[in-house]
Amino acid sequence: MLADKTSTTYVAGHRGLAGSAIWRRLEADGWTDLVGRSSKEVDLRDRDATRRLFDEIQPTTVVVAAARVGGILANDTYPAEFLSENLRIQVNLMDAALEHGVDRLLFLGSSCIYPRLAPQPIKEEYLLTGHLEQTNEAYAIAKIAGIIQVQSVRREYGKHWISAMPTNLYGPGDNFTAQTSHVLPALIRRYVEATESGAPEVVNWGSGSPLREFLHVDDLASAVSFLLEHYDDPSTINVGTGEDHSIRHIASLVAAAAGYAGETTWDTTRPDGTPRKLLDVTRLRELGWEPSVSLEAGIGATVDWYLEHRAQARS
Repeated sequence: MLADKTSTTYVAGHRGLAGSAIWRRLEADGWTDLVGRSSKEVDLRDRDATRRLFDEIQPTTVVVAAARVGGILANDTYPAEFLSENLRIQVNLMDAALEHGVDRLLFLGSSCIYPRLAPQPIKEEYLLTGHLEQTNEAYAIAKIAGIIQVQSVRREYGKHWISAMPTNLYGPGDNFTAQTSHVLPALIRRYVEATESGAPEVVNWGSGSPLREFLHVDDLASAVSFLLEHYDDPSTINVGTGEDHSIRHIASLVAAAAGYAGETTWDTTRPDGTPRKLLDVTRLRELGWEPSVSLEAGIGATVDWYLEHRAQARS
């Protein structure tokens, strides 16, 4: 076994979309000593505060799910913040982990690390073989730096650190704010509000033609638990479904789940982003892991969650 389920395991970012799902899954899988701290308790951008945290909790295993994240608008509007904050969070966490002798660490990245026009589906070895998507290159560069740090620590210190690159995530606990959300939660909020207001039309960004792969966050959490026990390699590993759909189709599924009966139009003056971003998940499937939540069921459940929790959700 590569990870000890009874050891102190720190989940950085345990209140976020990915981190909260990972926490739930690890708990369900029998991890008995999980530790988390909210951003109000510890600012991971602060190097000294991060070191004091590690002095306090003395973790043996670390999951790095903490990050500043956002959709195309947020990434394009605040590139300096996305670069600086994510670099600081990652470096502080991994430096503190190394100083405290943490032997098992999983760094969670993003599929945006790959070139904008990478061959499809995207294999792990395509990293750093072409230009990034300009609208989120700052965030991508930060995540690439995290991958390199993981690989460097493995090579220099022999630690069993790994990195996993999930595709687009969605699910309960997502960010539904108008200015910073990703495409799927933005669509959910838009169609729910249009349904409730009786709006005759919903206008979405772009042409609707880009193809996107979506992974329910509970499936990501399942993969993280699996990888902590079964994966130990310097190469990053993709986490996804291996299937993609047009944004236009995704919008139609959201509209149906929200009960919206009006028209949908597309504002082609707005950017589409990367034309296609489908991960090759052959390596993960060969290890024995596959997702279990279908897109239609996952979207329906997320719409239901949003309707029930939107007063407390990030919206």
